[in-house]
Amino acid sequence: MSRAEWESLCDGCGKCCLHKLEDEETGELMATNVACKLLDRRSGQCSNYKHRHAFVPECVRLTPRKLREIDWLPSTCAYRLIDEGKPLADWHYLVCGDREAVHTAKVSVRGWTVSESDVGDDLEYHLIDREL
Repeated sequence: MSRAEWESLCDGCGKCCLHKLEDEETGELMATNVACKLLDRRSGQCSNYKHRHAFVPECVRLTPRKLREIDWLPSTCAYRLIDEGKPLADWHYLVCGDREAVHTAKVSVRGWTVSESDVGDDLEYHLIDREL
């Protein structure tokens, strides 16, 4: 798979760009409704993808090799589904041809997140009780 083909798998849900907190005792990851400052919360895409590491050094470049090391990708993630040999969801734009379908199906971050620029360091007040 070429890099362009790999990158095209992103469905634009934006879930991987949400901040997560780790429970120090159990190691469990807990999701928040706080999105990376670079996430366009309307489109689900990074607003500066090419230069994101200059602004967010800890941003992960997802590769096929790293995929199995990352345990926080959502169950709906196309990268994860392909790796597990499962089909893409009906709402994935590569299946239906509509980039808005991920939002219509309500599997994106559109409408329920806040930007980290508006929150500061108070992530524990933004934990969510929703599976990503």
